[in-house]
Amino acid sequence: MTVKQISEIVTSIISLAIKIVVIVWLVNFIYAKTMEAYDFGYRVFTEAPVSPEPGREVNFSVTEGKSEKSIAESLEEKGLVRDANLAYLQIMVSEYHETLKPGIYVLNTSQTVEEMMAIMGAPEEESTEEEEEE
Repeated sequence: MTVKQISEIVTSIISLAIKIVVIVWLVNFIYAKTMEAYDFGYRVFTEAPVSPEPGREVNFSVTEGKSEKSIAESLEEKGLVRDANLAYLQIMVSEYHETLKPGIYVLNTSQTVEEMMAIMGAPEEESTEEEEEE
């Protein structure tokens, strides 16, 4: 074997090794991102409350014209949800999308986002009936 042939063989081996490393890294990257996406999607429908019963009551206000994104961010700031992006997505895919009303609400850290939205998006008749019962 000549030096040129040995050099070509070594170059081929190094090239193959680099390709294998890149492919392994790419597969690992795709797998990790797929798992993150699955976890996020799963949490949209199964996210547990921040704390167990009885939780902590928090006064929460929604002002006129406040966007659903800023409501989700405020929920996270107040410690009512863990992830504002997840809460925002839950609001967007729920029946309460575009029905959250301005007001001051007493929410609890043991409530799910769905339960909080039900309070903030309750029709006026339900709110007044509940007040009359108390």
